[in-house]
Amino acid sequence: MPSQDGGGPPRSGTALEGLLLIDKPAGMTSHDVVAAIRGRLGGVKTGHAGTLDPFATGLLLVMTGAATRLQSRLMEMPKSYEVTARLGARSSTGDPEGTIEVTGRHPPDPPPLPTGEIRQRPPIYSAVKIGGERAYRRARRGERFEMPERIVTVHSFEQLGRDGDEARFAIRCSSGTYVRSLIADLGDAYCLTLRRTAIGPFSVLDAHPAPQRGQPWTAPAPLAVEQMREMLK
Repeated sequence: MPSQDGGGPPRSGTALEGLLLIDKPAGMTSHDVVAAIRGRLGGVKTGHAGTLDPFATGLLLVMTGAATRLQSRLMEMPKSYEVTARLGARSSTGDPEGTIEVTGRHPPDPPPLPTGEIRQRPPIYSAVKIGGERAYRRARRGERFEMPERIVTVHSFEQLGRDGDEARFAIRCSSGTYVRSLIADLGDAYCLTLRRTAIGPFSVLDAHPAPQRGQPWTAPAPLAVEQMREMLK
């Protein structure tokens, strides 16, 4: 696919229809990535399959054209993450962007790591809607409310290593699982870094960089809709 460094008139044909595997950098929202790609591709219909927090990095599935019809199927797939957790401290948001309280208390080594179906309460700083409004907006106003529990599935949860106040984990879980909550529930821990490494059969190893403002970007050839359907069988 030819490079486009900015917007422009929409281009016709099926070349823009398909799935782009994007490696989202820290500091960009998932919406930012989608909007940047839409602009570079001249306004073609664009969406993504699964939000990543702004501080998180890794695989974002971006659909263009007719591929957006497969969004719900892509969002249902299990997801894999690599996490670095800060131990002996808590965060109001479960990540580095919150108010940090240092406790000095560390979870056991190794900690008990839940797998299978579990009840989970999403963090109040999340995009879950409460009363028709995003929870994080209400939380930022200082409102007090309780997040509803949900049942999610943790397929695997492994501690990869520990060094002082940091521990590394690999997690594979169902759609809708909040990794920040999994780490916070260990006790006196929060996500220092979070990277999504896979969604179903799609790997971040095959992903391309996201467009950056003011920099040239060559759009990768998308995975065709028929190929997507074959991989989703």
